[in-house]
Amino acid sequence: MSSDRMRGISRRDFVRSAVAIGGTAALAACMERELDEGGATDTGGGRFPSGTDTASLPDGQHEWNEYLVHGAHGNTSLPQHQVILGLSYVGSVPPTTAEREQVEAALSTLETAVRWGTGGDPSAAINDGLLTMLGYTSRYFDRLGSSVEQITSPESLLESIGEDPEHADEFDAVLFLTSDLGSLTIGAEEALWGEIDELNGVTFDATLSGIFERTTRRTGVVGQGLVADEVEQDDVPDDAPLSMGFRSGFKDSQPSEAAVTIDSGPFAGGTTAAVGRLHIDLDRWYDSGDLEDRTEKMFCPAHDPEEIGETADKLGSESSITETDVDRMAEDAERDDRVGHSQKLASIRDDSFDPLILRRSEGVATDAPEPVDFNFTSIQQDIEDFVTTRRAMEPEEYDFDVDDDEHGIVDYLETKGRTAILVPAREDRALPTP
Repeated sequence: MSSDRMRGISRRDFVRSAVAIGGTAALAACMERELDEGGATDTGGGRFPSGTDTASLPDGQHEWNEYLVHGAHGNTSLPQHQVILGLSYVGSVPPTTAEREQVEAALSTLETAVRWGTGGDPSAAINDGLLTMLGYTSRYFDRLGSSVEQITSPESLLESIGEDPEHADEFDAVLFLTSDLGSLTIGAEEALWGEIDELNGVTFDATLSGIFERTTRRTGVVGQGLVADEVEQDDVPDDAPLSMGFRSGFKDSQPSEAAVTIDSGPFAGGTTAAVGRLHIDLDRWYDSGDLEDRTEKMFCPAHDPEEIGETADKLGSESSITETDVDRMAEDAERDDRVGHSQKLASIRDDSFDPLILRRSEGVATDAPEPVDFNFTSIQQDIEDFVTTRRAMEPEEYDFDVDDDEHGIVDYLETKGRTAILVPAREDRALPTP
């Protein structure tokens, strides 16, 4: 792309496109654009905040909260750009010590090159570092002749939630790379597979090449102003952080990281993740009613759009879903012929009224032919917690005489791919065996 043409495209549009394309050419152009227009800073040896020794990082790969940007109400904000790589394991069976050392060296070098998220700065306004997770599916463990009790095959996962097992993602592992700087997600991927020799002034003597092959590459964005520019649906509010219009990630709708951490067994300290690619029928969603209708279907019939705002921006840190809203579901269904998505999910919270799953990606897909696909990843202690949560969305779980399109948001979603992964603790992340 010529420099004149590049200057004719907004930085955020350019960066989104570059991340979706990937590769060294996209990396060079993206880094130049983000540096020139204030998205990154030149730090002398590199253009990103430098990392540190992995010994100072949290034990869990999934422990991101302290290293995310926190908004005015204390809610965490997921980084704007995400790359999700579906991987095939091409190493030895069982893995050799040398292969484990190679994987760990590659990941440790990345963490030395670039800091972990915000570096733990509570006042940070941008996720200008990188957050990662590497997890393994049942297919990987099957190849080693072992299994992990906290996860299941993608086919079994889909069947357990009433979805077509044909949509099983055939990955051995999944790697997540996410940052507010698109060039950082591209650079990390290129360095890990040896397409570039160094990142941020740090040389990569070890890579993942020869151990993992990239079979699927999914990219996405999340954040105010980014989504409306990406999707071809004029009714998406300009400042909506997600394509269905409302923000999520409220404190009361997210469990603690400790609650989703495996607490015993060979993978104690890790977690599980449900990884999915969904299609959202946005045209039908926005044609299904006005803002009040959509608010009630997303939250519950007691939620008033004048009180919560067009994108739920007035809610602050809490979703305002209460146990009373749950107890009133049957009454709402009979009176309003409608029940809310958040209302249903709250019905399966634990005894402390805490949710079972913690969202880790909700990005609008930027690699898809139709820009209304969606990357959804949750982490939880056991994949059965995701199954319980997902089943709570289904109309047949309730004895209500309510049309499917008034039963929360599930009728507007279509699954295109799913799998379940074990995300080991950091010390066990390099080609684990039970």
